[in-house]
Amino acid sequence: MNLIERVKNILITPKTEWLVIDTETATPMSLLTGYVLPLAVVGSIGGILSYFLFSGTLGIAGFGMKFMIASAIVGIIVSLVVFYVTTLIVDMLAPSFGSEKNLGKSAQLVAYAGTAFAIAGLLSFIPVIGWILPFVGWAYGVYIMYLGIGTIKKTPEDKKVVYILVIYVILIAIYFILTAILGAILFVTLGGIASAGLRSGY
Repeated sequence: MNLIERVKNILITPKTEWLVIDTETATPMSLLTGYVLPLAVVGSIGGILSYFLFSGTLGIAGFGMKFMIASAIVGIIVSLVVFYVTTLIVDMLAPSFGSEKNLGKSAQLVAYAGTAFAIAGLLSFIPVIGWILPFVGWAYGVYIMYLGIGTIKKTPEDKKVVYILVIYVILIAIYFILTAILGAILFVTLGGIASAGLRSGY
């Protein structure tokens, strides 16, 4: 699997790309290291670019480069944990929605449906429209998952919408809970470092 080709195809021709994906075998770990992690890194670049390009005009210069890098690392960690936990839940719930219980297929569904959100994160530095792109990424990710869930998980047509709704409610809940927890830890940690620096004269 070529990463760039997969990203391009799942975004531009998702319906036919799901048919290709269905012929492949994968594990949660292989997708995490070979697809989810690279895209999580790519997605975090948008915030860093925003800092370099617009820190003065957007009033974020005071946060400092260390804060921006640490925030990017938090985002990457959250992406990886959300992928893995959501994969487990998707697979666990599969029989309840008449779908195939297969951890590898669940991992494929979650990993590739998240492509649009990662690319939206990369492009979030674009002035004016950058802030809305993550929401567009979420929405397009839902559409991509809808196109693929029947092919990948063998979900009946009449159960697709409810299954996807449940998946995204859980995914979003996990995302915001983890972001809040890790963000708070980051804030406290960097705040302590800054205070120590001031006391030491640096």
